[in-house]
Amino acid sequence: MKARFSTIDIISILEELQQYVGMRVNQVYDIDNKTYLIKMHQPEKKVVLLIESGTRIHTTEFEWPKNPAPSGFSMKLRKHINNKRLEYIKQCGVDRVLDLQFGSGEAAYHLILEMYDRGNLVLTDWEFKILNILRPRVAGEEKFLVRETYPLELCKQEFNVLDEETLKDILTKAKESDTLKKALMPHFDYGPNLLEHIFLQSGFTQNSKVKDFNFDDISKLSEAINSASKFLTEEQRYGVIIQKVETRPIADGGEEEFMTYVEFHPYFYQQYKEKHIVEFDTFNTACDQFFSKVEAQKIELKTVHQEKAAVNKLDRVKKDHENRIKTLQEVQDLDRMKGEFIETNSDIVNNGIKVVNSAIANQIPWDQIKEIIKEATDNGDPVASRIKQIKLEVNHIVMQLKDPYAHLNQDYDNDSDESSKEAAPTELMVELDLDLTAQANARKYFVQKKSAAVKERKTVESGGVALKSAEKKTKQALKEMSKIATINKARKVYWFEKFFWFISSENILVIGGKDAQQNELLVKRYMKPNDVYVHADLHGASTIVVKNPSSAPVPPKTLNEAGQFAVCFSAAWDSKVLTAAYWVKPEQVSKTAPSGEYLTVGSFMIRGKKNFLPPSHLTMGFGFVFKLEDDSVERHKGDRKIRGLEGQEGIMEVEKEEIESVTEGLDDVEIDVEEGDSSDEEKEEENLETIEEEQKETGFEENDACKSEDEESSGTPDKDFNESDNGNKDEHDESEEKEENEKAEVEPLTEFPDTDVKIGFDRLGSVEIKTRAVSVSEDPVETVSENKNKKKDKKKGGQKSINRDVKNGVRNAGQKPNQQEEPKKSENVRGKKGKMKKIKEKYKDQDEEEREQKMQILQSQGNDKETKNNKKNKRGLEQLYGKSKATAPKEKRPPPKPKTEIIDGEEVVIEEEKVAVNDETDMLDSLTGVPVGEDELLFAIPVCAPYNTLLNYKYKVKLTPGTGKRGKSCKTALAMFLADKNTIQREKDLLKSVKDQDLARNLPGKVKLSAPHLQKVKGKK
Repeated sequence: MKARFSTIDIISILEELQQYVGMRVNQVYDIDNKTYLIKMHQPEKKVVLLIESGTRIHTTEFEWPKNPAPSGFSMKLRKHINNKRLEYIKQCGVDRVLDLQFGSGEAAYHLILEMYDRGNLVLTDWEFKILNILRPRVAGEEKFLVRETYPLELCKQEFNVLDEETLKDILTKAKESDTLKKALMPHFDYGPNLLEHIFLQSGFTQNSKVKDFNFDDISKLSEAINSASKFLTEEQRYGVIIQKVETRPIADGGEEEFMTYVEFHPYFYQQYKEKHIVEFDTFNTACDQFFSKVEAQKIELKTVHQEKAAVNKLDRVKKDHENRIKTLQEVQDLDRMKGEFIETNSDIVNNGIKVVNSAIANQIPWDQIKEIIKEATDNGDPVASRIKQIKLEVNHIVMQLKDPYAHLNQDYDNDSDESSKEAAPTELMVELDLDLTAQANARKYFVQKKSAAVKERKTVESGGVALKSAEKKTKQALKEMSKIATINKARKVYWFEKFFWFISSENILVIGGKDAQQNELLVKRYMKPNDVYVHADLHGASTIVVKNPSSAPVPPKTLNEAGQFAVCFSAAWDSKVLTAAYWVKPEQVSKTAPSGEYLTVGSFMIRGKKNFLPPSHLTMGFGFVFKLEDDSVERHKGDRKIRGLEGQEGIMEVEKEEIESVTEGLDDVEIDVEEGDSSDEEKEEENLETIEEEQKETGFEENDACKSEDEESSGTPDKDFNESDNGNKDEHDESEEKEENEKAEVEPLTEFPDTDVKIGFDRLGSVEIKTRAVSVSEDPVETVSENKNKKKDKKKGGQKSINRDVKNGVRNAGQKPNQQEEPKKSENVRGKKGKMKKIKEKYKDQDEEEREQKMQILQSQGNDKETKNNKKNKRGLEQLYGKSKATAPKEKRPPPKPKTEIIDGEEVVIEEEKVAVNDETDMLDSLTGVPVGEDELLFAIPVCAPYNTLLNYKYKVKLTPGTGKRGKSCKTALAMFLADKNTIQREKDLLKSVKDQDLARNLPGKVKLSAPHLQKVKGKK
């Protein structure tokens, strides 16, 4: 297979690349350490130039996988040639060296591409002083090193001219066994393909030897070779790819053909006239197509080799079976013939046995027995001449027996068909037992023949079963290979698979860096303003980013899972130490180091408060998620959902609006002061006077100053929602007061309920004030007592009691009869004051932001109960006050303005981020860990996540720190999944198609597996 450009390819591609001269470099990327992409543009035109050191240069239309972190050479190129214009691209002399100049004058930079030997890529300044080089080396006196001058004078400046004398010298010095092509190739600059084409056009055979060459044709050969330059100018240039027909076995038997790319050329050569070719308009397009398909072709050819190996194995089994049967048949024929020869020569055999036995009986030494037999043979004894070997150590002799009826068999064979079997031998060496007679020896051979016949029959029977089993296994293996190849073609590698990753139990993607470069990449490229940064409380732990798909806060369960993920991918796993993780907002993560310090790659400064998560257990899980076809996605919409959500919209949309409306209604009538010394006595006196006036008028009036103080000191969860609506309430005060006045005139009885206030002393001597709404509730609600010894506090306490009673009276008026017994339990509760003081002391340092976050966490856990209570309160308030300003529909806020950015003097709306998030969410919905039989599955992806996340997955095992190697543990887990009775065939195929290197790459370290029936799997191994 052709793998790199020849000189004629370079000449052809250079002419096609001239159209891109004048384009400006936009960015440089690297695919690997030898291959680079240069993105260039002009108005209304963009192009990507692909350069591979030592191999190729062409433009590409395909999407190549770029390295996540650019290499040092790539960064150097970005620094010097970004935003520079491509001034020219040319060949250095006639050598396989290209020079690309970016920029002009003293600001020019040269990128020199060497396409010979192992190749090289060199960046120089305008004086060809080397700034960076991909492969530094020293060639003799010339140094290809940084800060050295690139030696352009070494490049060859003109093609070789092969005249008649030169050709004669070359051919006379060549070996006679060499071909003309091999002898001339080192001196021909245009490459072997054009040389073959010239030979065929001139009438020379392709493989003609030097010794067979007629030197009278030397002028003809010289003229043909020197016509190469004429060929390049006159022949039509276009892209040609040569294809080769490959065959692959199929499961049903037989073979199928498929085509593979072998070579690419800018011209159609004569030697490929009978080959399969694919033509393209340009050579550049042909190169792009060839190199883009060659990688996929390698994978396909590897599968074909595996299929052929399976078929060859079956052929070997068949051949071995045939050889066994043939051997048994030959043994039977030989034993039968030996038995027959003994019977036909029974007298000679018996005499030979008697002679040897008598010699042994006379105690003649073995050596003398052999000498006696030899002398008798020389004397022409018929019996002794038949004894060829004596094996007295095993009590055997070997006699050469003849067939007395051989002449009859020859006559019969001559009369029979010539195509019959080979003639039987007339003489045979037969081993005889001295303890047996001739007939007994013959019987022994006939018994052996019979046993061989039985063995043959059994071999044929069992062999048929074995062959069927082998054929079945081969067909199954071919089907599996075909399925795996199909699955691998459909397998899409997602962008997050290069990181540590998992999908939380609330369908949020969590990703982590595997090394310092990936940590840097996560924060700089992938972390968005709505995301959350999570890190273990250990130096050197992995950076974890929670990809929040919406502007709502990340649920606490996902945060805990991300924290456990961060802890497990840190030094805590190997050291088996429990530690905690923390989370911060993206704006708290900075790459700016304090003065006098610096941050290494992958390190960041965290500014502000760290939100610590509970310590996590070192328990991870290993399992599989399956990619669903679009038709099956809807079936798994509820697999992963945010805990505490009730319906379609979630807590931050519909239900939060309902709670906000209810809490606004409560805040309009509540007046509550927490027990303890007030910071403003004047406000309290005003409040007391206000309430006394309200009691005289049996009505309530809103007090903004007291209400704001209540909101600051209140411990109810309603505050969280109330704070967000203060702005709306202030903006619409006038309209709301008008609505209240109108409703007060229409419903005077409901607006001002009767309230009964009782003042007395309790059993401890404290003042006790009780209120009740006579029209609805008949039970006293909440009491507040004070110590009468403190005169100053008594006045305040009275005011506090009235405030609380008024509030509770209003609340009680809206409650249903089955809830009226609850206040009785809280009446005169011992230790309540002390408890309130402890709570106040405990939360004295808590700021409003922290309190709001904690209340939201509590709401996400217990949303159902809280929502029901709020709905009941809302109905009760509507009965008492009608639809107040709190429950009135709020004015809709205008939608936020889209983000814009000024590009080329124009304001452009940026919507890419939003689209990307939606695509990411849709993609997560198509991955499920709980496939069902009706699903259409495309491929399987191994995932390593906190074990709690995988609890609902069909295939999962528990991982804890241990001593097991990652690869072996994953293979054990996979074997357990495949052995499961509930695993359907499609899932087995998908699990088998996962590559070994993909299985264990995301495990945290050495592990211990825990799963049901795991020991059975290990026992089978």
